[in-house]
Amino acid sequence: MRKGDDVIGRLAFISLEKGDTLPDVARHFGLGIDEISAANPGIDRWAPEPGERILLPLRFILPDAPRRGIVINLAAMRLFHFKEDGESLMVFTYPVGIGTEERPSPTGQMYVERKAARPTWHVPASIAEDHRKKGDPLPPAVLPGPLNPLGEYALYLSKPTYLIHGTNKPASIGLRATNGCIRLYPEDIERLYENTTVKAPVYIVNQPYLLGRLNGVVYMEAHALPEDMDSVEFDKVYAKLRSLEKESGRTLDWSTVKRVAAEARGIPVPLFGIGPGGGKEIAEPIELDHPGELYGRPEVPELKADAWSVLAADMRDKTDAVRLAAIINHQGPPIPARVVSKGARHRVIAGPFNDVRDANEAIKRLKVDLAIDGTLIEPVKEIVERKEVKRR
Repeated sequence: MRKGDDVIGRLAFISLEKGDTLPDVARHFGLGIDEISAANPGIDRWAPEPGERILLPLRFILPDAPRRGIVINLAAMRLFHFKEDGESLMVFTYPVGIGTEERPSPTGQMYVERKAARPTWHVPASIAEDHRKKGDPLPPAVLPGPLNPLGEYALYLSKPTYLIHGTNKPASIGLRATNGCIRLYPEDIERLYENTTVKAPVYIVNQPYLLGRLNGVVYMEAHALPEDMDSVEFDKVYAKLRSLEKESGRTLDWSTVKRVAAEARGIPVPLFGIGPGGGKEIAEPIELDHPGELYGRPEVPELKADAWSVLAADMRDKTDAVRLAAIINHQGPPIPARVVSKGARHRVIAGPFNDVRDANEAIKRLKVDLAIDGTLIEPVKEIVERKEVKRR
Protein backbone atom coordinates (compact mmCIF):
# COMPACT_ATOMS: atom_id res chain seq x y z
CA MET A 1 0.00 0.00 0.00
CA ARG A 2 1.06 3.59 -0.56
CA LYS A 3 1.95 5.56 2.51
CA GLY A 4 -0.86 7.97 3.23
CA ASP A 5 -3.60 5.70 1.91
CA ASP A 6 -6.23 4.61 4.40
CA VAL A 7 -8.34 2.28 2.25
CA ILE A 8 -7.26 -1.15 1.01
CA GLY A 9 -8.84 -3.93 -1.07
CA ARG A 10 -11.76 -3.95 -3.48
CA LEU A 11 -15.40 -4.96 -3.31
CA ALA A 12 -16.58 -7.94 -5.35
CA PHE A 13 -19.75 -9.84 -6.24
CA ILE A 14 -20.31 -13.58 -6.53
CA SER A 15 -23.38 -15.72 -7.30
CA LEU A 16 -24.19 -18.51 -4.84
CA GLU A 17 -24.56 -22.14 -5.86
CA LYS A 18 -26.73 -24.91 -4.38
CA GLY A 19 -25.54 -25.94 -0.94
CA ASP A 20 -23.56 -22.75 -0.25
CA THR A 21 -23.81 -21.10 3.14
CA LEU A 22 -22.60 -17.60 3.96
CA PRO A 23 -20.10 -18.95 6.55
CA ASP A 24 -18.50 -21.15 3.87
CA VAL A 25 -18.26 -18.27 1.39
CA ALA A 26 -16.95 -16.00 4.15
CA ARG A 27 -14.13 -18.37 5.09
CA HIS A 28 -13.08 -18.96 1.47
CA PHE A 29 -12.70 -15.22 0.89
CA GLY A 30 -11.18 -14.31 4.27
CA LEU A 31 -14.28 -12.72 5.76
CA GLY A 32 -16.11 -13.10 9.07
CA ILE A 33 -19.70 -14.27 9.44
CA ASP A 34 -21.23 -11.04 10.76
CA GLU A 35 -19.13 -9.14 8.22
CA ILE A 36 -20.62 -10.91 5.19
CA SER A 37 -24.13 -10.88 6.71
CA ALA A 38 -24.01 -7.12 7.39
CA ALA A 39 -22.97 -6.51 3.79
CA ASN A 40 -25.89 -8.62 2.54
CA PRO A 41 -28.93 -7.85 4.71
CA GLY A 42 -31.89 -10.14 4.16
CA ILE A 43 -29.83 -13.08 2.85
CA ASP A 44 -30.38 -16.29 4.83
CA ARG A 45 -27.06 -17.03 6.54
CA TRP A 46 -27.45 -20.82 6.54
CA ALA A 47 -29.86 -21.54 3.70
CA PRO A 48 -29.48 -18.89 0.98
CA GLU A 49 -31.13 -19.35 -2.39
CA PRO A 50 -28.90 -20.69 -5.18
CA GLY A 51 -28.25 -17.99 -7.76
CA GLU A 52 -28.41 -15.13 -5.26
CA ARG A 53 -25.78 -12.48 -6.01
CA ILE A 54 -23.98 -11.37 -2.88
CA LEU A 55 -21.47 -8.66 -2.11
CA LEU A 56 -18.05 -9.65 -0.77
CA PRO A 57 -16.97 -6.76 1.50
CA LEU A 58 -13.27 -7.03 0.65
CA ARG A 59 -12.48 -3.32 1.00
CA PHE A 60 -11.49 -1.93 4.39
CA ILE A 61 -10.63 1.41 6.02
CA LEU A 62 -7.59 1.08 8.27
CA PRO A 63 -8.22 1.93 11.94
CA ASP A 64 -6.89 5.18 13.38
CA ALA A 65 -3.86 3.58 15.10
CA PRO A 66 -0.08 3.26 14.59
CA ARG A 67 0.67 1.32 11.41
CA ARG A 68 3.11 -1.19 12.79
CA GLY A 69 2.83 -4.65 14.23
CA ILE A 70 -0.70 -5.93 14.81
CA VAL A 71 -3.74 -3.65 14.94
CA ILE A 72 -7.15 -5.09 15.84
CA ASN A 73 -10.40 -3.16 15.46
CA LEU A 74 -12.96 -4.90 17.68
CA ALA A 75 -15.89 -3.05 16.11
CA ALA A 76 -14.99 -4.36 12.66
CA MET A 77 -13.86 -7.74 14.06
CA ARG A 78 -10.76 -7.51 11.87
CA LEU A 79 -7.01 -7.73 12.42
CA PHE A 80 -4.43 -5.80 10.37
CA HIS A 81 -0.80 -6.93 10.30
CA PHE A 82 1.67 -4.31 9.08
CA LYS A 83 5.06 -5.23 7.63
CA GLU A 84 7.63 -2.78 6.30
CA ASP A 85 9.23 -3.75 3.00
CA GLY A 86 11.96 -1.23 2.20
CA GLU A 87 10.24 1.98 1.21
CA SER A 88 6.77 0.48 1.11
CA LEU A 89 4.40 -0.81 3.74
CA MET A 90 2.52 -4.10 3.39
CA VAL A 91 -0.65 -4.89 5.28
CA PHE A 92 -2.31 -8.28 5.67
CA THR A 93 -5.79 -8.46 7.10
CA TYR A 94 -7.80 -11.27 8.68
CA PRO A 95 -11.29 -11.55 10.24
CA VAL A 96 -11.37 -12.41 13.93
CA GLY A 97 -13.72 -13.68 16.62
CA ILE A 98 -13.74 -11.52 19.75
CA GLY A 99 -15.05 -11.54 23.32
CA THR A 100 -18.72 -11.53 24.22
CA GLU A 101 -20.45 -8.58 25.90
CA GLU A 102 -20.07 -10.41 29.23
CA ARG A 103 -16.37 -11.11 28.64
CA PRO A 104 -15.18 -8.44 26.20
CA SER A 105 -11.76 -8.36 24.59
CA PRO A 106 -9.43 -5.75 26.09
CA THR A 107 -8.37 -2.56 24.33
CA GLY A 108 -5.06 -0.71 24.55
CA GLN A 109 -1.41 -1.14 23.66
CA MET A 110 0.36 -4.41 24.42
CA TYR A 111 2.85 -6.74 22.76
CA VAL A 112 3.45 -10.39 21.89
CA GLU A 113 5.10 -11.84 24.98
CA ARG A 114 5.66 -15.37 23.63
CA LYS A 115 4.55 -17.76 20.92
CA ALA A 116 3.55 -21.43 21.01
CA ALA A 117 2.80 -24.06 18.38
CA ARG A 118 0.37 -26.80 19.40
CA PRO A 119 -0.39 -25.06 22.69
CA THR A 120 -2.00 -26.70 25.68
CA TRP A 121 -5.11 -24.93 26.93
CA HIS A 122 -5.04 -24.46 30.69
CA VAL A 123 -8.71 -23.96 31.47
CA PRO A 124 -9.40 -20.74 33.44
CA ALA A 125 -11.49 -21.22 36.58
CA SER A 126 -14.32 -19.02 35.30
CA ILE A 127 -14.69 -21.04 32.09
CA ALA A 128 -14.45 -24.33 33.99
CA GLU A 129 -17.32 -23.15 36.21
CA ASP A 130 -19.45 -22.19 33.17
CA HIS A 131 -19.03 -25.64 31.68
CA ARG A 132 -19.69 -27.36 34.99
CA LYS A 133 -23.04 -25.53 35.24
CA LYS A 134 -23.95 -26.74 31.74
CA GLY A 135 -23.17 -30.33 32.67
CA ASP A 136 -20.04 -30.35 30.55
CA PRO A 137 -17.11 -30.49 32.99
CA LEU A 138 -13.68 -29.79 31.53
CA PRO A 139 -10.28 -31.19 32.57
CA PRO A 140 -7.76 -28.74 34.10
CA ALA A 141 -5.83 -28.76 30.81
CA VAL A 142 -6.73 -29.66 27.22
CA LEU A 143 -3.84 -31.10 25.20
CA PRO A 144 -3.24 -30.27 21.51
CA GLY A 145 -5.76 -31.93 19.23
CA PRO A 146 -9.21 -31.50 17.71
CA LEU A 147 -10.83 -30.69 21.08
CA ASN A 148 -8.40 -27.87 21.90
CA PRO A 149 -10.12 -24.48 21.32
CA LEU A 150 -6.73 -22.74 20.88
CA GLY A 151 -6.10 -24.59 17.62
CA GLU A 152 -2.54 -25.14 16.38
CA TYR A 153 -0.92 -21.77 17.16
CA ALA A 154 -1.08 -19.10 19.85
CA LEU A 155 0.43 -15.66 20.45
CA TYR A 156 0.42 -14.85 24.17
CA LEU A 157 -0.10 -11.13 24.82
CA SER A 158 1.57 -9.03 27.49
CA LYS A 159 -1.86 -8.45 29.03
CA PRO A 160 -2.19 -11.56 31.21
CA THR A 161 -4.59 -14.35 30.16
CA TYR A 162 -5.28 -12.89 26.70
CA LEU A 163 -4.15 -14.61 23.49
CA ILE A 164 -4.41 -14.37 19.74
CA HIS A 165 -4.97 -17.97 18.69
CA GLY A 166 -6.50 -20.40 16.21
CA THR A 167 -9.69 -22.35 16.77
CA ASN A 168 -11.46 -25.68 16.38
CA LYS A 169 -14.66 -23.72 15.68
CA PRO A 170 -14.02 -21.87 12.38
CA ALA A 171 -17.69 -20.89 12.11
CA SER A 172 -17.21 -18.61 15.13
CA ILE A 173 -14.87 -16.26 13.26
CA GLY A 174 -16.56 -12.93 12.83
CA LEU A 175 -18.71 -13.36 15.93
CA ARG A 176 -18.58 -12.12 19.50
CA ALA A 177 -18.10 -15.63 20.81
CA THR A 178 -14.89 -15.87 22.83
CA ASN A 179 -14.01 -15.34 26.48
CA GLY A 180 -11.96 -12.27 25.57
CA CYS A 181 -9.23 -13.76 23.39
CA ILE A 182 -8.83 -12.99 19.69
CA ARG A 183 -9.61 -16.01 17.51
CA LEU A 184 -8.58 -16.55 13.84
CA TYR A 185 -9.30 -19.14 11.15
CA PRO A 186 -6.70 -22.00 11.35
CA GLU A 187 -5.11 -20.98 8.02
CA ASP A 188 -4.88 -17.32 9.09
CA ILE A 189 -3.31 -17.88 12.51
CA GLU A 190 -0.66 -20.05 10.84
CA ARG A 191 0.37 -17.15 8.55
CA LEU A 192 0.23 -14.63 11.38
CA TYR A 193 2.25 -16.90 13.67
CA GLU A 194 4.98 -17.41 11.06
CA ASN A 195 5.28 -13.69 10.33
CA THR A 196 5.11 -12.29 13.86
CA THR A 197 8.07 -11.92 16.19
CA VAL A 198 8.12 -11.90 19.96
CA LYS A 199 7.85 -8.30 21.26
CA ALA A 200 5.85 -7.25 18.19
CA PRO A 201 3.50 -4.41 19.19
CA VAL A 202 -0.24 -5.05 19.38
CA TYR A 203 -2.83 -2.27 19.39
CA ILE A 204 -6.45 -3.19 20.10
CA VAL A 205 -8.99 -0.45 19.39
CA ASN A 206 -12.77 -0.25 19.19
CA GLN A 207 -13.69 2.11 16.34
CA PRO A 208 -17.21 1.56 14.93
CA TYR A 209 -16.98 4.61 12.63
CA LEU A 210 -14.00 4.93 10.30
CA LEU A 211 -12.87 7.64 7.90
CA GLY A 212 -10.16 7.20 5.28
CA ARG A 213 -8.77 8.68 2.10
CA LEU A 214 -7.79 7.00 -1.16
CA ASN A 215 -6.96 8.75 -4.43
CA GLY A 216 -8.34 12.05 -3.20
CA VAL A 217 -11.66 10.57 -2.06
CA VAL A 218 -12.91 10.50 1.54
CA TYR A 219 -14.62 7.23 2.56
CA MET A 220 -16.73 6.35 5.59
CA GLU A 221 -17.39 2.90 7.07
CA ALA A 222 -19.79 2.07 9.93
CA HIS A 223 -20.11 -1.05 12.08
CA ALA A 224 -22.70 -0.07 14.69
CA LEU A 225 -26.45 -0.09 14.07
CA PRO A 226 -28.40 2.94 15.42
CA GLU A 227 -29.56 1.01 18.50
CA ASP A 228 -25.90 0.29 19.34
CA MET A 229 -24.60 3.74 18.41
CA ASP A 230 -21.49 4.88 20.26
CA SER A 231 -22.23 8.59 20.52
CA VAL A 232 -18.70 9.46 21.65
CA GLU A 233 -17.12 7.74 18.66
CA PHE A 234 -19.73 9.15 16.27
CA ASP A 235 -19.12 12.67 17.56
CA LYS A 236 -15.41 12.23 16.82
CA VAL A 237 -16.15 11.28 13.21
CA TYR A 238 -18.68 14.10 12.88
CA ALA A 239 -16.06 16.62 14.02
CA LYS A 240 -13.50 15.22 11.54
CA LEU A 241 -16.00 15.48 8.69
CA ARG A 242 -16.78 19.10 9.59
CA SER A 243 -13.05 19.82 9.56
CA LEU A 244 -12.59 18.11 6.16
CA GLU A 245 -15.55 20.02 4.75
CA LYS A 246 -13.99 23.30 5.88
CA GLU A 247 -10.53 22.28 4.65
CA SER A 248 -11.75 21.31 1.17
CA GLY A 249 -14.21 24.14 0.71
CA ARG A 250 -16.73 21.61 -0.59
CA THR A 251 -20.17 20.89 0.79
CA LEU A 252 -20.58 17.39 2.20
CA ASP A 253 -23.71 15.37 1.47
CA TRP A 254 -24.76 14.77 5.08
CA SER A 255 -27.66 12.56 4.01
CA THR A 256 -25.08 10.02 2.80
CA VAL A 257 -23.31 10.19 6.16
CA LYS A 258 -26.59 9.47 7.95
CA ARG A 259 -27.38 6.59 5.57
CA VAL A 260 -23.94 4.99 6.06
CA ALA A 261 -24.30 5.23 9.85
CA ALA A 262 -27.88 3.91 9.83
CA GLU A 263 -27.21 0.93 7.54
CA ALA A 264 -23.89 -0.05 9.22
CA ARG A 265 -22.98 -2.47 6.42
CA GLY A 266 -19.24 -2.29 7.16
CA ILE A 267 -18.45 -1.14 3.61
CA PRO A 268 -16.33 1.94 2.79
CA VAL A 269 -18.65 4.40 1.04
CA PRO A 270 -17.21 7.37 -0.90
CA LEU A 271 -18.41 10.67 0.52
CA PHE A 272 -16.65 13.35 -1.53
CA GLY A 273 -13.47 14.25 -3.35
CA ILE A 274 -10.73 16.44 -1.94
CA GLY A 275 -8.20 18.35 -3.98
CA PRO A 276 -7.71 18.53 -7.76
CA GLY A 277 -9.19 15.52 -9.52
CA GLY A 278 -10.56 14.11 -6.28
CA GLY A 279 -13.38 11.65 -6.79
CA LYS A 280 -12.43 10.52 -10.29
CA GLU A 281 -10.78 7.21 -9.29
CA ILE A 282 -13.42 5.25 -7.45
CA ALA A 283 -12.93 1.52 -8.19
CA GLU A 284 -16.13 -0.32 -9.05
CA PRO A 285 -16.77 -3.79 -7.55
CA ILE A 286 -15.61 -6.71 -9.64
CA GLU A 287 -17.53 -9.87 -10.55
CA LEU A 288 -15.90 -13.14 -9.43
CA ASP A 289 -16.57 -16.66 -10.71
CA HIS A 290 -17.69 -19.18 -8.13
CA PRO A 291 -14.62 -21.18 -7.04
CA GLY A 292 -16.45 -24.50 -7.16
CA GLU A 293 -14.87 -25.86 -3.99
CA LEU A 294 -15.06 -23.51 -1.01
CA TYR A 295 -11.99 -23.78 1.23
CA GLY A 296 -12.74 -25.27 4.64
CA ARG A 297 -16.31 -26.25 3.81
CA PRO A 298 -17.34 -29.16 6.09
CA GLU A 299 -17.56 -32.50 4.32
CA VAL A 300 -20.69 -34.53 4.94
CA PRO A 301 -20.08 -38.29 4.49
CA GLU A 302 -22.79 -40.57 3.19
CA LEU A 303 -25.21 -41.81 5.83
CA LYS A 304 -24.81 -45.55 6.51
CA ALA A 305 -27.69 -47.68 7.74
CA ASP A 306 -25.28 -50.08 9.45
CA ALA A 307 -23.64 -47.31 11.50
CA TRP A 308 -24.74 -45.40 14.60
CA SER A 309 -26.45 -42.05 13.93
CA VAL A 310 -28.50 -39.44 15.80
CA LEU A 311 -31.89 -37.94 15.00
CA ALA A 312 -31.46 -34.22 15.72
CA ALA A 313 -34.90 -33.03 14.58
CA ASP A 314 -38.02 -33.97 12.61
CA MET A 315 -39.48 -30.87 10.93
CA ARG A 316 -42.32 -29.86 8.64
CA ASP A 317 -40.44 -27.02 6.93
CA LYS A 318 -37.62 -28.18 4.67
CA THR A 319 -35.78 -24.85 4.77
CA ASP A 320 -35.75 -24.95 8.57
CA ALA A 321 -34.33 -28.47 8.39
CA VAL A 322 -31.65 -27.43 5.86
CA ARG A 323 -30.72 -24.49 8.09
CA LEU A 324 -30.41 -26.69 11.19
CA ALA A 325 -28.33 -29.32 9.35
CA ALA A 326 -25.95 -26.56 8.19
CA ILE A 327 -25.59 -25.21 11.73
CA ILE A 328 -24.80 -28.69 13.07
CA ASN A 329 -22.27 -29.26 10.27
CA HIS A 330 -20.42 -26.11 11.33
CA GLN A 331 -19.94 -27.08 14.96
CA GLY A 332 -16.38 -27.43 16.14
CA PRO A 333 -15.24 -30.16 15.77
CA PRO A 334 -17.79 -30.73 12.96
CA ILE A 335 -20.77 -33.01 13.45
CA PRO A 336 -21.84 -34.27 10.00
CA ALA A 337 -25.56 -33.83 9.39
CA ARG A 338 -27.98 -33.84 6.49
CA VAL A 339 -31.72 -33.67 5.74
CA VAL A 340 -33.56 -36.92 4.96
CA SER A 341 -37.01 -36.13 3.55
CA LYS A 342 -39.94 -38.51 3.53
CA GLY A 343 -43.30 -37.19 2.44
CA ALA A 344 -44.09 -33.97 4.26
CA ARG A 345 -41.52 -34.58 7.00
CA HIS A 346 -37.83 -33.64 6.95
CA ARG A 347 -35.51 -35.36 9.41
CA VAL A 348 -32.13 -33.91 10.36
CA ILE A 349 -29.83 -36.86 11.00
CA ALA A 350 -26.27 -36.55 12.34
CA GLY A 351 -23.66 -39.22 11.65
CA PRO A 352 -22.48 -41.76 10.74
CA PHE A 353 -20.50 -42.42 13.91
CA ASN A 354 -17.87 -45.11 14.48
CA ASP A 355 -19.54 -46.51 17.59
CA VAL A 356 -22.18 -45.84 20.20
CA ARG A 357 -19.70 -43.87 22.31
CA ASP A 358 -19.12 -41.33 19.51
CA ALA A 359 -22.86 -41.11 18.87
CA ASN A 360 -23.57 -40.42 22.55
CA GLU A 361 -20.81 -37.79 22.58
CA ALA A 362 -22.55 -36.08 19.63
CA ILE A 363 -25.86 -36.16 21.55
CA LYS A 364 -24.12 -34.48 24.47
CA ARG A 365 -22.60 -31.76 22.28
CA LEU A 366 -25.92 -31.11 20.53
CA LYS A 367 -27.49 -30.58 23.95
CA VAL A 368 -24.72 -28.43 25.44
CA ASP A 369 -23.98 -26.28 22.38
CA LEU A 370 -27.36 -26.07 20.63
CA ALA A 371 -29.97 -27.15 23.25
CA ILE A 372 -31.04 -29.99 20.94
CA ASP A 373 -32.34 -33.27 22.38
CA GLY A 374 -30.91 -35.87 20.01
CA THR A 375 -32.21 -39.43 19.76
CA LEU A 376 -29.88 -42.37 19.21
CA ILE A 377 -30.47 -44.41 16.03
CA GLU A 378 -29.07 -47.93 16.20
CA PRO A 379 -27.39 -49.60 13.24
CA VAL A 380 -29.79 -51.70 11.17
CA LYS A 381 -27.29 -54.57 11.20
CA GLU A 382 -27.28 -54.83 14.99
CA ILE A 383 -31.06 -54.88 15.16
CA VAL A 384 -31.15 -57.77 12.68
CA GLU A 385 -28.51 -59.64 14.70
CA ARG A 386 -30.51 -59.22 17.91
CA LYS A 387 -33.57 -60.74 16.27
CA GLU A 388 -31.48 -63.68 15.13
CA VAL A 389 -30.17 -64.22 18.66
CA LYS A 390 -33.71 -64.23 20.06
CA ARG A 391 -34.80 -66.86 17.51
CA ARG A 392 -31.95 -69.13 18.67
